[in-house]
Formats: sequence, structure tokens, C-alpha cells
Amino acid sequence: MTEQMKIDRSPRASGTRTAEARKRSWTPPTRLDAPPPPPGFKHRWIRAEAGGREDRLNIAGKLREGYELVRAEEHPEFVVPSVEDGRHAGVIGVGGLLLARVPDEVVEERNAYYQRQTQDQITAIDNDMMKVNAHSSMVIERPQRKSRTSFGSPKTSGEDE
Repeated sequence: MTEQMKIDRSPRASGTRTAEARKRSWTPPTRLDAPPPPPGFKHRWIRAEAGGREDRLNIAGKLREGYELVRAEEHPEFVVPSVEDGRHAGVIGVGGLLLARVPDEVVEERNAYYQRQTQDQITAIDNDMMKVNAHSSMVIERPQRKSRTSFGSPKTSGEDE
């Protein structure tokens, strides 16, 4: 083999792609940037004040639901604003909101609870509608709860494309 025909057999992963990487465009930072939650948790912003007044009922309710407040010293690598004084000193907070974490299990249980509540309400409405259906001259059929999306008109067989 000549010098010009040598084939590079180095693994593709060993090459760097920094020169080929596309430059990230600038976007303004959001006011609610938060550090990543630990595994098994989700972060949520909870209301700490409304109209300039502390909302103790909301915070107490969230703490009873299983939320715990996230302190700034838990995330020294992440530059975030925190509450400087008062009862929540040291907690990550922005404009009347406090950062809290909640276990994934609590989120799933809460979602399932509200899905059951919604389904129970839909069933109750359907049952009320069927009671009205008792008179033979005013027949109301059970509603069909399906959603269909179509784009354009359906094509019939034999059409030329």
C-alpha cells in the first residue's frame, strides 16, 4: 500500500465533534430555573405569598401532602435565588414561590385520585342523562366519548394521486 491509500482504522467515538457541533442559540433565562431533582422526586414551585401576604395555608397544605422545601445549600453548584430572611430563610424561592420536592409515588397517587374523581363525575352526569331518558318520546342515547382527528377529506378508492 502506498502512503496515500492508508485507511484510518481508529474508532469513530475517539474523534471529537466540537468543531462540528452546532452553536446553541441564546435564549433568555427563565425566572423559574431550578436544579434537577434527585432520583425518585419531582420539583414543584408552590405559592408562598399572594398579593404581598404570606399564604401559610397553602404551604401547610403542601407540606401535609408530602412536599418538602428545597434549601439552597443542597445545590451549591446551581446558582439560584433564595429567601434571605423569615421563616423560610435559605429555601430556594422566586417572587412569592418556593421550590419544593415531592416523591414520584405521591405524584402518581395524586394523579390517580383526580382521574377517579373526574371519571366519577362523568359517570354521574351520564346516569342523570339516562334518567331523563325514561320518557319514550325524548330518547337520548348514551354519549360516545371518542375523539377523532382527520386532516383533509377521506379519499375514495380508485382516485388517482
